[in-house]
Amino acid sequence: MMDPSKLITQFDNYFEKDKYLPKVFFAPGRVNLIGEHTDYNGGKVFPMAIDAGTYMVIRANSSDKINFASTNYEFNASVQVDNLKKIKDGVWVNYPLGIVNEFVKNGVEIKGFDVLYSGNIPPAAGLSSSASIEMVTAFALNEIFSAEYDRMELVKLCKKSENEFIGVNCGIMDMFAVGFGKENNAIALDCATLEFNYAPLELNNLQLIVSNTNKERGLADSKYNERVSECNQAVQIVRRSKEINNLSELSLKDFREIEHLFSNPVIKRRAYHIVSENYRVEESLKALKNNDLNMFGNLLNASHVSLRDNYEVTGLELDSLVNASLEVEGVIGSRMTGAGFGGCTISLVDKDCLDDFYKKVTKEYKFKTGRTPLFYLFKPSEGVRELPID
Repeated sequence: MMDPSKLITQFDNYFEKDKYLPKVFFAPGRVNLIGEHTDYNGGKVFPMAIDAGTYMVIRANSSDKINFASTNYEFNASVQVDNLKKIKDGVWVNYPLGIVNEFVKNGVEIKGFDVLYSGNIPPAAGLSSSASIEMVTAFALNEIFSAEYDRMELVKLCKKSENEFIGVNCGIMDMFAVGFGKENNAIALDCATLEFNYAPLELNNLQLIVSNTNKERGLADSKYNERVSECNQAVQIVRRSKEINNLSELSLKDFREIEHLFSNPVIKRRAYHIVSENYRVEESLKALKNNDLNMFGNLLNASHVSLRDNYEVTGLELDSLVNASLEVEGVIGSRMTGAGFGGCTISLVDKDCLDDFYKKVTKEYKFKTGRTPLFYLFKPSEGVRELPID
């Protein structure tokens, strides 16, 4: 964790002194273990918050301006509280700005403040840097301006902002994991009901490694929204025979009974991925409960194959990284994590084989793509919170 006192020193370098005292908040990123693209289909997911994230130093000021700054990006901005318009696409400030906009729309009286963000999540890596900055902003504003939202309401508020202000039709998983993370646990979440359980992540002699393709991805200008649309088309097709609200209401047996309705093979593949991925999440939870890590690894592998062949969200870099990982002795499972189109993979690796993993995967992946991967060892973390200042 970063030292809050050092963050305040950095904050003081950006902003003039004021009579108000600053506060420091933190929101983690997340890694999704399995259950990909199921959240916006009302499905099952299995993410964990990680021990990297977004730090935020905030202090009310004596003006009607909100002053945004970041240690990670050169672009900063000042906006009037009564003029919360989206800045040009692709600018990081839009994520916290959208949250402020939601508070104001809901009748919360927001006054001017200075805010500095500092993150240690690799940007555009599929580890929910956007949800992290949204949740830390929502949590902090809730405290500073006494809005009295509970944690679940903040999660929903952040999802609404991403959907409507940013323009990405994402589900609720990322915000939920960032908001409800728990140390040493992953979260088994039903995105239709928002019922969830914590599941201890006990991997014995295995290590969970996150590998970064070093290919950046941006959801708003990717095919993410296209996949959402395709799933909506699939729901309409299924409704000719069976009344459903989302694809995740279908079991594998249900799908086999109605698959003849799909004349478009692409839409059929999209639907099959969602139905089969929900099954894999359920089987993964059973495997972990029974300490059957080999089965869990097999389910990770099957998830990637479906994301590659049925959902088509992987690409050269993610496929090459997974293939390189699976060729290393001691690796029992590997798949892409996040929305795809670049970003990261996760692999379950025998701890005695870590050095081999780093060397061989780096060599093979660089040969295939010309890129050098990065590796991270994240731990399951607590969710968004205020940090004490010594």
